[in-house]
Amino acid sequence: MTRSWIEHAIVWQVYPLGFVGAEREAQACDGVTHRLGHLTSWLDYAVELGVSAVLLGPIFASSTHGYDTTDHFRIDPRLGDENDFDALVAAARARGLRIILDGVFNHVGCAYPAFQRALAGGPGSPEASWFKLNWPAGGGDGQPPDYATFEGHRHLPVLNHDDPAVADHVVAVMRHWLGRGVAGWRLDAAYAVPRAFWAKVLPRVRADYPDAYVFGEVIHGDYAGFVRETGVDAVTQYELWKAVWSSLNDGNFFELAWALKRHDAMLDTFVPQTFIGNHDVTRIASQLHDERHLAHALVVLMTTAGTPSIYAGDEQRFHGLKEHRIGGDDAIRPSFPAKASDLAPYGWPTYRLHQQLIGLRRKNSWLHRARSRVIEIRRSDLVLEMSDDANRLWVVLNLADAEVGRVIEAAADRIAGDIQVSRRGVMTNIVIPPHGWGVLAEGRSDGRAA
Repeated sequence: MTRSWIEHAIVWQVYPLGFVGAEREAQACDGVTHRLGHLTSWLDYAVELGVSAVLLGPIFASSTHGYDTTDHFRIDPRLGDENDFDALVAAARARGLRIILDGVFNHVGCAYPAFQRALAGGPGSPEASWFKLNWPAGGGDGQPPDYATFEGHRHLPVLNHDDPAVADHVVAVMRHWLGRGVAGWRLDAAYAVPRAFWAKVLPRVRADYPDAYVFGEVIHGDYAGFVRETGVDAVTQYELWKAVWSSLNDGNFFELAWALKRHDAMLDTFVPQTFIGNHDVTRIASQLHDERHLAHALVVLMTTAGTPSIYAGDEQRFHGLKEHRIGGDDAIRPSFPAKASDLAPYGWPTYRLHQQLIGLRRKNSWLHRARSRVIEIRRSDLVLEMSDDANRLWVVLNLADAEVGRVIEAAADRIAGDIQVSRRGVMTNIVIPPHGWGVLAEGRSDGRAA
């Protein structure tokens, strides 16, 4: 079942601990520091950008980066408290924005109280079954057990998803925050959790909150199969993310065309969550070899089927390199200034480009389920048709140093981009400048850009 509101949604993703400049470790924060108001003050900026939902990274009490949870029912003291959260939700709702939360339910932090009680209480303790513990022979004799971890990180013990008590806990957490006004959940590391677990948990949650949108973090594999077997609404479309920047860097649109073909096949089962940047990957402006192609990446995102999200700062052409080391996420999760006017001036043209293309997307909400068709392709230029029933748009992209001329068999006009268009009966001639792009629509008479 598709949650009706998500069909029109454009998402702004925020990593709150970084956004507000919180301490790296919770123990460095003495008491509660009320910082969520800083995020609340940026909601008008998000509205002006054109988004309709805000996806928050981890906001629950944790030891460090938010993914090592210590209390699923408590706001991280480095961000504030429950009153601050309620104020954020109310302010978002007043602006027509929905809030989506990040649920870390595959693992917890080592300081998680139930984990500490299980270690102290031994194999017979009530909460020992919550985790995958391997006790020494003979019951332990006071020796700590070994335990399953998330991808080898010893500070992230994995939950035992076969234990009914764990399922009850996750259901309770999801219901609690949905009851506080959030509209949905991102399931962190959903791929690492047994699919049967989600299939048991989500119907219980949706029994009370049928409009809740739930999508899972899945990196690779059978996306459609995951959706069918778990009951999530969508998964993260990493295949398309990779194909976008890789095609632009290699000057090879055949990779993108292949990825779009696979993307279209997914639409038979679900509508993916799409992105060109998030809190776990190198910033798109840093990922691209030629920043002139940032517009091309955004055009693909905003004209392709999916629920598109913008990672906060990408709309200002933030740079940041993801590094695989301790602290390697810091560059892609920076703090934001007190107000938008304090941002660097070089980013505002990119912001305005986002406004333009988000506006185009919202005027053509049918793009949520649009199918793509390659009209013409060369290694460094591409003409795509996006359609759904009687609705059609054309996307033209050029990565070459020379202009390119192309023709589409329809009477169309430019609605965005730097292309030149002329009609010849029912045919439309298009000139795409070097490193240029454009979007065309049928049936316009004024030829103005959207």
